[in-house]
Amino acid sequence: MMKEKLLKLQAEAMEKITSASQPESLEAARLEYLGKKGELTQVLRGMGEVAPEDRPVMGQLVNSVREAVEAAIEMRRRELSSKIMEARLEREKVDVTIPGEPVVTGRRHPLNTVLGEMIDIFTKMGFDIAEGPEVEYDYYNFEALNIPKDHPARDTQDTFYFTDNVLLRTQTSSVQIRVMEKQKPPIRIVAPGRVYRSDAVDATHSPLFHQMEGLVVDKGITMADLKGTLENLAKMMYGEDSVCRFRPHHFPFTEPSAEMDVQCFACHGEGCRLCKGEGWIEVLGAGMVHPKVLRTCGIDPDVYSGFAFGIGLERVTMRRYNIDDLRLLYENDLRFLGQF
Repeated sequence: MMKEKLLKLQAEAMEKITSASQPESLEAARLEYLGKKGELTQVLRGMGEVAPEDRPVMGQLVNSVREAVEAAIEMRRRELSSKIMEARLEREKVDVTIPGEPVVTGRRHPLNTVLGEMIDIFTKMGFDIAEGPEVEYDYYNFEALNIPKDHPARDTQDTFYFTDNVLLRTQTSSVQIRVMEKQKPPIRIVAPGRVYRSDAVDATHSPLFHQMEGLVVDKGITMADLKGTLENLAKMMYGEDSVCRFRPHHFPFTEPSAEMDVQCFACHGEGCRLCKGEGWIEVLGAGMVHPKVLRTCGIDPDVYSGFAFGIGLERVTMRRYNIDDLRLLYENDLRFLGQF
């Protein structure tokens, strides 16, 4: 009697398990037959009515039915899980052939591009990179550079002063003074950075612009070393066929002083709109470090000599990309910046 009941129960359980179409209905079938109050549990409670000699056989049958039902439930659970996953993949499938939305990528600013190239050139020539404060003392910006308070050169600087002694630096030459105070020769550094002058904004002037100052101090440094370094710079920036010329000039912190021009790379000296018909383009100012500047920094000018130069980064960038208005570099117009 019990045997027939167990076999009938197994057949009913298998039918319900097979017909379960959702995990919820499968779980309901499991509880119905294997739960604490399930059908199989109820049958087991009737084992006391079975003759003692038949109990081992009935016990094996009960275990067999339980194992069969559990195996069927597990198999059906895997089948349902697989079907659910397939349905989800079908529902959420993505057509990988559809073009994606374009990603707008940033671009390096032309000033940073040229600055990076110049730093790379100078580091290859053995220069170190030096930095200094943009809010500077009058001593480092002027006096230590042989520009006392009554010097006429101060009239052309148009300086932003906070106090009589604190200002926004007008040149990165102040970094050279700080380096020479702390470091004994040999010295070979370039100092790129922002500088400030009270200029009206127009196509060629800005109250904020960038410079890269260079300084070399050692025994036996001559004007020939300066010319060789700058000519090498010009060739690396504008090509091996670049031609340079040096014109006498005056800077308070160098003696002798000069300005360097590069032959126009558009017309090769014949004269064009880019070079304003002159055939040459002014690039930088330079000269031998004034003995008074060396002495102020604690360096004996009778033992050491040096040269210095200053490059306007905006000027080099405008020449490089044929930009005729300085304001374009600072207006953040994506139509302009996107060309680089």
